[in-house]
Amino acid sequence: MALIFVVERESQADFNVFVTDRESHADICVFIEKHESRAKGDSIWYMTEREYRASSKVYFAQRESQADLIVCFVQRESQAKWKKSHRLFGQI
Repeated sequence: MALIFVVERESQADFNVFVTDRESHADICVFIEKHESRAKGDSIWYMTEREYRASSKVYFAQRESQADLIVCFVQRESQAKWKKSHRLFGQI
C-alpha cells in the first residue's frame, strides 16, 4: 500500500520524485486516491499528512537529474501502472 508523506528536505526522503506531464517519459503513472484504504501497490498513492503512517517519504525534486523516480500523475485509476522496469518496483 502506497501511503506517501511529502518531506521538505531531500535528506529526509526515502526517494526523490520528479513529476512529468508526459506518460511516455515516466517510470510510473500514479493515481492519487482520496481514501487511504484504497491505496494499493506502487501506483495508487494516498497522500498522508501523518509521517508515522507513511510507507514512503518522498521529496519532490525540481530537476529530473535529482530524481530516483519519474512520475506522471494520471486522472483515472485504470491508467496507473509501471511504465518501465525500475529498482523501486514493489518498494513504494
